[in-house]
Amino acid sequence: MGGKKKLGLKQMERMQERRDEEDKAKEKKKEKAGLPKERRTIGVVPPDVKNEKNINEIRKMNVLTPYTVASRFNIRISAAKDFLEQLEQNGAVQLVSGNCNIKIYKPVPA
Repeated sequence: MGGKKKLGLKQMERMQERRDEEDKAKEKKKEKAGLPKERRTIGVVPPDVKNEKNINEIRKMNVLTPYTVASRFNIRISAAKDFLEQLEQNGAVQLVSGNCNIKIYKPVPA
């Protein structure tokens, strides 16, 4: 059996060059990364159901899911679910289908 074979001078030089190149590549990646991106604060309170601006924004959307509403209004998904339920009670949206996990709505034409 035996131990690990000793490397020749040329092989050691090549390994050292590869390590140097990898170190330079890592440094470049760190420089490119720069400062971390700012985190947006996500609203917990749903938007006002009676606000015409919000209702018009909802009517522009073809399909309403909690995710799409949360993305559009920059709120949490739980707040978007509450918002959609309130809109359904007011008659601004209509439930198309859904189960306990997700509900899909469509806007009611004005």
